[in-house]
Amino acid sequence: MREARSAKALAQEVLAEQAGIARSHMGKIERGEHMPTLVLILRIAKGLGCSAAALMAATEAQLSEKQEDAV
Repeated sequence: MREARSAKALAQEVLAEQAGIARSHMGKIERGEHMPTLVLILRIAKGLGCSAAALMAATEAQLSEKQEDAV
């Protein structure tokens, strides 16, 4: 999510506002400290101008990379 936000040159605060959540919550989601609900994923994807499916696929790919690096 952070990479998608950065690629769009969006500040965390701006994306959080567009998604209707607190900036601190957005930070926790980006750091993996909080798991967003499906509704929140849809709102964040809309704020990023992408589909929730694309956002989830990118997240899945990053998690796979991290798991491979750990092995």
